[in-house]
Amino acid sequence: MTVDEMRDLARLLQAVPGIKSVDLGDVRRLVKLLRDSPEVGSIEVKGWFGTGVVVTRAGSGAVSVNPAPAVAPPAPHAASASAPAPASAPSAAPTALNEITSPMVGNFYRATEPGAEPYVSVGTRLTAGQTVCIIEAMKIMNEIEAELSGVIREVCVEDAQPVEYGQVLFRVDPNG
Repeated sequence: MTVDEMRDLARLLQAVPGIKSVDLGDVRRLVKLLRDSPEVGSIEVKGWFGTGVVVTRAGSGAVSVNPAPAVAPPAPHAASASAPAPASAPSAAPTALNEITSPMVGNFYRATEPGAEPYVSVGTRLTAGQTVCIIEAMKIMNEIEAELSGVIREVCVEDAQPVEYGQVLFRVDPNG
């Protein structure tokens, strides 16, 4: 499956008001889809009343399946991070930056409201589980949490701008 096809699938899934249930066969197909598409970091399917499943690629390339949390909006969602790029030159290579990407299509917000202090900025020390931004999708404010620790080196999206599934939001120095 190509990246464009994955984006189209993500858009279609976001347009669906809810999925009654997710069966084991669906989960198996999602895991296979994730294994066959190395450019995709995670897939989340939501059902009624906050039920659903999240299929995420681990840093080792393995795939893990977790039930989606059943919480009232705004619901926190984990951001996916790609593996660091391999160093091309021995010991003289700069530190590889990890990326925090958008897990959904929506509007990117750096803070809880206009004029408020942003969750993170360039130079912010980040810990795993820390909220880094909000993505509004279908009138729901989704808090995006980091899956890694480090220092924010780049904010790649302007506040209140639309983002695509898989688009890089932040670059993080894991050794910073």
